[in-house]
Amino acid sequence: MPCEVAQIALMTDNLGLPSNTVAPSLTSLIERAKAGEPAAFEQLVEHHQRKVLSTAWRMLGNREDARDAAQEVFLRVHKYLKSFRTEQEFAGWLYRIIVNVCRDHARKHGSSHQFASFESERDAGAFEELVSNEDIESNAIRSQERALVAEALATLSNKERAALVLRDLEGLSTKEVAQALGSTQTTVRTQISSARAKIKQYRDRALNRARRG
Repeated sequence: MPCEVAQIALMTDNLGLPSNTVAPSLTSLIERAKAGEPAAFEQLVEHHQRKVLSTAWRMLGNREDARDAAQEVFLRVHKYLKSFRTEQEFAGWLYRIIVNVCRDHARKHGSSHQFASFESERDAGAFEELVSNEDIESNAIRSQERALVAEALATLSNKERAALVLRDLEGLSTKEVAQALGSTQTTVRTQISSARAKIKQYRDRALNRARRG
Protein backbone atom coordinates (compact mmCIF):
# COMPACT_ATOMS: atom_id res chain seq x y z
CA MET A 1 0.00 0.00 0.00
CA PRO A 2 1.26 3.54 -0.75
CA CYS A 3 0.40 4.63 2.79
CA GLU A 4 2.73 1.98 4.17
CA VAL A 5 5.45 3.22 1.83
CA ALA A 6 5.08 6.71 3.27
CA GLN A 7 5.30 5.41 6.82
CA ILE A 8 8.37 3.30 6.14
CA ALA A 9 10.11 6.15 4.35
CA LEU A 10 9.99 8.30 7.48
CA MET A 11 11.06 5.57 9.92
CA THR A 12 14.77 6.32 9.89
CA ASP A 13 17.06 7.32 12.74
CA ASN A 14 19.53 9.43 10.78
CA LEU A 15 20.03 11.28 7.57
CA GLY A 16 20.72 8.10 5.66
CA LEU A 17 17.98 9.16 3.29
CA PRO A 18 18.34 8.71 -0.42
CA SER A 19 19.78 11.77 -2.11
CA ASN A 20 17.24 13.79 -4.05
CA THR A 21 17.90 12.15 -7.39
CA VAL A 22 15.92 13.72 -10.18
CA ALA A 23 12.73 11.84 -10.92
CA PRO A 24 12.54 10.44 -14.47
CA SER A 25 9.70 12.85 -15.18
CA LEU A 26 7.83 14.45 -12.31
CA THR A 27 4.66 14.90 -14.34
CA SER A 28 4.73 11.29 -15.49
CA LEU A 29 5.49 10.14 -11.96
CA ILE A 30 2.57 12.08 -10.54
CA GLU A 31 0.20 10.76 -13.18
CA ARG A 32 1.28 7.19 -12.48
CA ALA A 33 0.89 7.73 -8.73
CA LYS A 34 -2.56 9.27 -9.27
CA ALA A 35 -3.49 6.17 -11.24
CA GLY A 36 -2.70 4.07 -8.17
CA GLU A 37 0.74 2.70 -9.06
CA PRO A 38 2.48 1.98 -5.71
CA ALA A 39 6.01 2.12 -7.17
CA ALA A 40 5.35 5.59 -8.57
CA PHE A 41 4.08 6.88 -5.24
CA GLU A 42 7.13 5.38 -3.53
CA GLN A 43 9.40 7.25 -5.94
CA LEU A 44 7.46 10.45 -5.29
CA VAL A 45 8.00 10.01 -1.55
CA GLU A 46 11.70 9.25 -1.96
CA HIS A 47 12.19 12.28 -4.17
CA HIS A 48 10.58 14.72 -1.71
CA GLN A 49 11.06 13.23 1.75
CA ARG A 50 14.24 15.16 2.58
CA LYS A 51 12.62 18.48 1.72
CA VAL A 52 9.44 17.64 3.64
CA LEU A 53 11.33 16.53 6.74
CA SER A 54 13.71 19.50 6.80
CA THR A 55 10.90 22.03 6.29
CA ALA A 56 8.77 20.46 9.01
CA TRP A 57 11.78 20.42 11.34
CA ARG A 58 12.43 24.12 10.77
CA MET A 59 8.79 24.96 11.43
CA LEU A 60 8.15 22.75 14.44
CA GLY A 61 11.52 22.77 16.09
CA ASN A 62 12.47 19.19 16.92
CA ARG A 63 13.05 15.83 15.33
CA GLU A 64 10.12 13.83 16.69
CA ASP A 65 7.51 16.46 15.86
CA ALA A 66 9.01 16.85 12.39
CA ARG A 67 8.93 13.12 11.74
CA ASP A 68 5.31 12.86 12.85
CA ALA A 69 4.37 15.83 10.68
CA ALA A 70 6.31 14.52 7.67
CA GLN A 71 4.50 11.20 7.88
CA GLU A 72 1.15 13.02 7.98
CA VAL A 73 2.21 15.13 5.00
CA PHE A 74 2.76 12.04 2.86
CA LEU A 75 -0.49 10.51 4.03
CA ARG A 76 -2.30 13.66 2.90
CA VAL A 77 -0.38 13.69 -0.37
CA HIS A 78 -1.65 10.17 -0.98
CA LYS A 79 -5.18 11.11 0.03
CA TYR A 80 -5.44 14.27 -2.08
CA LEU A 81 -3.12 13.48 -4.99
CA LYS A 82 -6.03 12.73 -7.32
CA SER A 83 -7.21 16.33 -6.86
CA PHE A 84 -3.82 17.70 -7.96
CA ARG A 85 -3.99 19.26 -11.41
CA THR A 86 -0.98 18.86 -13.68
CA GLU A 87 -1.05 22.56 -14.60
CA GLN A 88 -0.34 23.34 -10.93
CA GLU A 89 3.18 23.55 -9.56
CA PHE A 90 3.73 20.44 -7.46
CA ALA A 91 6.27 22.09 -5.13
CA GLY A 92 3.83 24.86 -4.22
CA TRP A 93 1.03 22.35 -3.68
CA LEU A 94 3.30 20.27 -1.45
CA TYR A 95 4.44 23.30 0.58
CA ARG A 96 0.80 24.18 1.31
CA ILE A 97 0.25 20.69 2.69
CA ILE A 98 3.41 20.96 4.82
CA VAL A 99 2.30 24.32 6.21
CA ASN A 100 -1.20 23.07 7.01
CA VAL A 101 0.08 19.91 8.68
CA CYS A 102 2.58 21.88 10.78
CA ARG A 103 -0.11 24.34 11.81
CA ASP A 104 -2.40 21.49 12.84
CA HIS A 105 0.42 19.79 14.72
CA ALA A 106 1.38 23.00 16.55
CA ARG A 107 -2.22 23.64 17.59
CA LYS A 108 -2.63 20.07 18.78
CA HIS A 109 0.62 19.74 20.68
CA GLY A 110 1.31 23.35 21.61
CA SER A 111 4.69 25.01 21.34
CA SER A 112 6.16 24.33 24.78
CA HIS A 113 9.12 22.44 23.34
CA GLN A 114 12.51 24.09 23.04
CA PHE A 115 13.08 25.17 19.48
CA ALA A 116 16.10 23.68 17.77
CA SER A 117 16.63 24.19 14.08
CA PHE A 118 17.19 21.40 11.60
CA GLU A 119 20.66 22.80 10.94
CA SER A 120 21.67 23.07 14.60
CA GLU A 121 20.55 19.52 15.37
CA ARG A 122 22.35 18.22 12.29
CA ASP A 123 25.54 20.14 13.02
CA ALA A 124 25.41 19.15 16.68
CA GLY A 125 25.52 15.50 15.61
CA ALA A 126 21.92 14.43 16.04
CA PHE A 127 22.17 12.68 12.70
CA GLU A 128 25.81 11.72 12.48
CA GLU A 129 29.12 12.28 14.20
CA LEU A 130 31.12 15.30 13.17
CA VAL A 131 33.82 14.43 10.71
CA SER A 132 36.49 16.27 12.64
CA ASN A 133 37.05 17.67 16.12
CA GLU A 134 39.64 20.17 14.95
CA ASP A 135 39.33 23.86 15.79
CA ILE A 136 37.25 23.19 18.89
CA GLU A 137 37.10 26.85 19.88
CA SER A 138 35.64 27.92 16.53
CA ASN A 139 33.16 25.04 16.65
CA ALA A 140 32.09 26.14 20.14
CA ILE A 141 31.52 29.71 18.94
CA ARG A 142 29.44 28.50 16.00
CA SER A 143 27.44 26.27 18.34
CA GLN A 144 26.70 29.25 20.59
CA GLU A 145 25.61 31.29 17.57
CA ARG A 146 23.32 28.49 16.38
CA ALA A 147 21.82 28.12 19.84
CA LEU A 148 21.24 31.86 20.02
CA VAL A 149 19.46 31.97 16.67
CA ALA A 150 17.41 28.92 17.65
CA GLU A 151 16.31 30.66 20.85
CA ALA A 152 15.44 33.77 18.84
CA LEU A 153 13.36 31.75 16.39
CA ALA A 154 11.38 30.38 19.33
CA THR A 155 10.20 33.92 20.15
CA LEU A 156 8.44 34.31 16.79
CA SER A 157 4.78 33.70 16.24
CA ASN A 158 3.86 30.64 14.19
CA LYS A 159 2.98 32.83 11.20
CA GLU A 160 6.23 34.78 11.39
CA ARG A 161 8.29 31.63 11.70
CA ALA A 162 6.50 29.94 8.80
CA ALA A 163 7.04 32.98 6.57
CA LEU A 164 10.70 33.26 7.56
CA VAL A 165 11.37 29.55 7.09
CA LEU A 166 9.83 29.47 3.62
CA ARG A 167 11.42 32.73 2.45
CA ASP A 168 14.88 32.72 4.02
CA LEU A 169 15.58 29.03 4.64
CA GLU A 170 13.65 27.34 1.84
CA GLY A 171 14.38 30.08 -0.66
CA LEU A 172 10.84 30.61 -1.94
CA SER A 173 9.89 33.92 -3.50
CA THR A 174 7.55 36.24 -1.61
CA LYS A 175 4.79 35.33 -4.06
CA GLU A 176 5.36 31.60 -3.49
CA VAL A 177 5.38 32.07 0.29
CA ALA A 178 2.10 33.97 0.09
CA GLN A 179 0.54 31.19 -1.96
CA ALA A 180 1.78 28.51 0.43
CA LEU A 181 0.46 30.40 3.46
CA GLY A 182 -2.80 31.47 1.82
CA SER A 183 -1.85 35.08 2.46
CA THR A 184 -0.96 38.24 0.55
CA GLN A 185 2.51 39.29 -0.48
CA THR A 186 2.16 42.46 1.60
CA THR A 187 1.34 40.43 4.72
CA VAL A 188 4.24 38.07 4.05
CA ARG A 189 6.68 40.97 3.66
CA THR A 190 5.44 42.42 6.95
CA GLN A 191 5.79 39.08 8.75
CA ILE A 192 9.30 38.49 7.41
CA SER A 193 10.41 42.03 8.26
CA SER A 194 9.02 41.65 11.78
CA ALA A 195 10.65 38.24 12.21
CA ARG A 196 14.06 39.46 11.06
CA ALA A 197 13.85 42.48 13.36
CA LYS A 198 12.90 40.31 16.36
CA ILE A 199 15.76 37.90 15.73
CA LYS A 200 18.27 40.75 15.41
CA GLN A 201 16.99 42.41 18.59
CA TYR A 202 17.10 39.13 20.52
CA ARG A 203 20.62 38.40 19.31
CA ASP A 204 21.87 41.93 20.06
CA ARG A 205 20.43 41.85 23.60
CA ALA A 206 21.96 38.44 24.27
CA LEU A 207 25.38 39.53 23.00
CA ASN A 208 25.24 42.72 25.08
CA ARG A 209 24.42 40.70 28.19
CA ALA A 210 27.31 38.36 27.43
CA ARG A 211 29.74 41.28 27.08
CA ARG A 212 28.60 42.85 30.36
CA GLY A 213 28.75 39.48 32.11
